[in-house]
Amino acid sequence: MSGTPRFLTLADVAEVLNTSSAQVYALVRRGDLPAIKIGGRGQWRVEAAQLEDFIQRMYAETRTFVDEHPYVEAGERPEA
Repeated sequence: MSGTPRFLTLADVAEVLNTSSAQVYALVRRGDLPAIKIGGRGQWRVEAAQLEDFIQRMYAETRTFVDEHPYVEAGERPEA
């Protein structure tokens, strides 16, 4: 088995994404980031592969957004 854990805590995911645990929890609860709930206390875990898939989806969504909303310098008019 490799040195990378298969499952990450929400805090681990937050560190990878450089965001808060609350934001990661919101992603999980909305269904944007697949996770499992384990144990009697219901601790959330995100599979490392699911996190990587999520990151790739966000790159794709961002590319689409940028393509559909080109950046225009202040004072410039978009071409018609």
